Amino acid sequence: MVGSPSALAAEDIVVLSLPLWAWQGLVSITVVAVLVWLARPALRGRAPSSLRWWALGNIVANAVITLSGATVRVTGSGLGCSEWPRCTPDSFVPVNTEHSALQAAIEFGNRTLALPVLAVGVIVLLATLRTRPRRGDLTAMAATIVVGVAGQAAVGGVTVWSGLHPITVTAHFLLSMLVLAVAVALYVRCREPRGTLRPTVTPAVGTLTLALLATGFLVLVAGTVVTGNGPHGGDPGAPRWGVDMVLISRTHSLLAWLAVLLTLALMVPLVRGRGPRQVRVQVWLVLAALLGQGAIGYTQYFLGVPEGLVVAHVLGAILTWVAVVRLYLATTERVAVSRSPVPAAEETAVPARTRDR
Repeated sequence: MVGSPSALAAEDIVVLSLPLWAWQGLVSITVVAVLVWLARPALRGRAPSSLRWWALGNIVANAVITLSGATVRVTGSGLGCSEWPRCTPDSFVPVNTEHSALQAAIEFGNRTLALPVLAVGVIVLLATLRTRPRRGDLTAMAATIVVGVAGQAAVGGVTVWSGLHPITVTAHFLLSMLVLAVAVALYVRCREPRGTLRPTVTPAVGTLTLALLATGFLVLVAGTVVTGNGPHGGDPGAPRWGVDMVLISRTHSLLAWLAVLLTLALMVPLVRGRGPRQVRVQVWLVLAALLGQGAIGYTQYFLGVPEGLVVAHVLGAILTWVAVVRLYLATTERVAVSRSPVPAAEETAVPARTRDR
């Protein structure tokens, strides 16, 4: 049974005799327990390929919580919990908030989602520590992700304390994108053998790819400024950037078109010169993602930025950023350094107990 829509406390949303916030907490704890149970082979070193799947899960988890944060913003739920780490001055759960029950539940749900995301990060870190020979690069990236996810909680707290100031909201989103980039790098590198990095493309293509990566990040920065200057600031009373909306929107659009041009410039030498297949596939994926993002962006602009399209645009931004980072990583690869007749494939990161068999 669901309570009245006019309720001002999240506890008034009741499901099977329990307030919604209790279900949210229970689901979060249950998901963590299930993740730990599923991670037993990886944590015990019994599944050589499990690290790859957990690294992929790291990408998915960080993408999901980023999308959840966007939902908080477009629904005006950013101050559904007005305090941090508490939800209200008197409670850690959304009881007697100054927002609607639904808004409080959305914000509280986003907070409880952080626990499973952190759990996935910790599992990946422990799994990398179990690999033999130990990969310092993988361990460093896994540790960075854990620190980044934990840091996101701190940035989220500052964001709430600031009343959703656009500077802190922007930092919150961009930190998510950086953590996501490291998660993609971990996934790519854990599938490669232990060894040294070598380029897979010419210096010119490598430079263009680096320029595309930088431009892609600038597109994200401009996009957060556009959102922080528009109607979806996370709360009706949240401060805005106060910059000219037409100017920042055009800047965002021009940067996106620059990314498209850089992608097309990359395609010329890769297609004509028959570059590595992985790089050619990734550049096509980047182009498709950019064009799709452009279609969503222009549509939401002309329709007055409806909430659903804003969330879709954030999802598109996540997918585009992942594609750009993946393309950049494809311009180099780790190659095993043979120091003995042992085949290079055996140098791939393998959990300790598996190698001892």
